[in-house]
Amino acid sequence: MSLRPGLSAAVGAVLLLLAAPAVTATADPSESVTVDLVGGIASDGTVTLSGTYRCVGNTGPVFVSSSVGQGSDKGRHGIGGTRAVCDGAEHAWKNTGKATPAGLVPGTAHVEATLMELRPQGNLPLPRFRAAQEREVTLTAG
Repeated sequence: MSLRPGLSAAVGAVLLLLAAPAVTATADPSESVTVDLVGGIASDGTVTLSGTYRCVGNTGPVFVSSSVGQGSDKGRHGIGGTRAVCDGAEHAWKNTGKATPAGLVPGTAHVEATLMELRPQGNLPLPRFRAAQEREVTLTAG
């Protein structure tokens, strides 16, 4: 029984991982994203989250994405995405969307915002996470 096919596959996988760019948030102090302490939830379940971001330079499109979860449920609901301008200035972002399935209510919620670039790598855009923030917010009815 030969170990070569398995060893070749393992070596190939390691080389592929080493060649891929890291998908982690950078520690560049000129790049940041924040989440406001208060978000909104409408009677139809539409959630609005907001905050600020700052980034410098990019080779692909950059977005501020956000997600929200509530209670002991570990499920997260994606809430919109905003195209970012990476000119070094601080900008406001605001994302709106409906959590599906419904289930969010006014009160405390856990929000995560991520500043992410889709950087061209060959023919494939790969994500590069530039900054992230998680925090507890209050969803208010309205």
